[in-house]
Amino acid sequence: MKTDVIHCSALLGQSTRTVTLPGGLTVQMCRMPGFVTAYAMLTVGIGSIDTGYRMRGREVPLPAGVAHYLEHKMFDCPYGDAMQRFDALGAAANAFTSFDKTAYYFSCTENFPQALEVLLDFVATPYFTAGSVRRERGIIAEELRMYRDSPEWMVTANLLQAMYHRHPVRVDIAGTEESIAEIDAALLRRCYERFYCPGNMVLSVAGCFEEETVLELAERYFPTGKKAAEPLTAEEPKTVKAHYCEQKMPIATPIFQVGFKAKGGEKENMRHRLLDELLLDLICGETTDLYRSLYEAGEINATFGSEVMAGRDFICAMFDGESRRPQAVYDALCERVTALQRDGIPQGDFTRCRRANYGRTIGLYGRAESIAGLMAAAHFSGMKDIYYPLEILRSATVEELEQRLREDYDPANSALSVIRPQGVQ
Repeated sequence: MKTDVIHCSALLGQSTRTVTLPGGLTVQMCRMPGFVTAYAMLTVGIGSIDTGYRMRGREVPLPAGVAHYLEHKMFDCPYGDAMQRFDALGAAANAFTSFDKTAYYFSCTENFPQALEVLLDFVATPYFTAGSVRRERGIIAEELRMYRDSPEWMVTANLLQAMYHRHPVRVDIAGTEESIAEIDAALLRRCYERFYCPGNMVLSVAGCFEEETVLELAERYFPTGKKAAEPLTAEEPKTVKAHYCEQKMPIATPIFQVGFKAKGGEKENMRHRLLDELLLDLICGETTDLYRSLYEAGEINATFGSEVMAGRDFICAMFDGESRRPQAVYDALCERVTALQRDGIPQGDFTRCRRANYGRTIGLYGRAESIAGLMAAAHFSGMKDIYYPLEILRSATVEELEQRLREDYDPANSALSVIRPQGVQ
């Protein structure tokens, strides 16, 4: 059954239209007057944490990295690589695999219908041979080796391995050399059939385009579809596996990352993510006394920052940067968290941070690629519309943040990952 829903934001003077086609594919559209560029993204609900699925009561394991491997091979076509077809149309295209999603996207200023047809075509009709899949294994293995040579990548990879006992987020998105050796064309085909189902996909389009053209092409390429497999979830303890990990690499200054492990909130993760971004600013944002004292003491520098990493069933808050004394920075962050838990969050600090975050979030709605990403995130996280983040920030209270701080920012469930220069004791 076809459904058609429009959501409007009076504040932004903007609206989105969401149409669920009879075959199950959800199409989200946001026309942006004055734009000459169109951005389209087709997102599938399979990512690196999907290392197994359930079908008809049977659990089927999958090797790590299968979603990323499939993403690499989806661009293959019997009449040439899809990227070449995009290039011929003047469209810039790419793809990515995250922990819980795979996305294929392009932007263009002309030939939008033709470029959209290319996108829908290669996703709807995969083509890969046993030989091409084998050859890709070497490319992905080289990608893995490149990641291992990156200190910035390894400090995060090590932290996730320290924080998580069993959850597949602790494994590289691309898998391992051992796991990708298990992947062949037959397995990729089976994963495609289990997860690349219209009901497990969303097409998000923003910018300059004709809505009816999008709907016509989407229904042509995805007229019917079966139900996707049920992804398996890992039973993950609340505690971290280790509080500290260290590796030496050829760098000049130590780099570090601190993580606070929270409980995965599934559909609530989007709300928790936004609240956590507020909390990170309140704990050690650039306007805090802690940030200034650490900076003036030379414990951190301009590389210091924070982020929230969240997926379908996990979430953690992180601080990172360069420091000659990472342990001192970690101790200061834990002390700050404990103090805020004990004394509460000052109302003035909360108001300032909320206003700053609200302003940054509003800025996302002026870019076609951001809107497409927000629409896809809304679909898979269960948000009622893409304007829900603004509602969350408007309605957030000090009490709500303090509760989140008490429940999910336990220094006992935190970890410190350090990359030190080689040859330094």
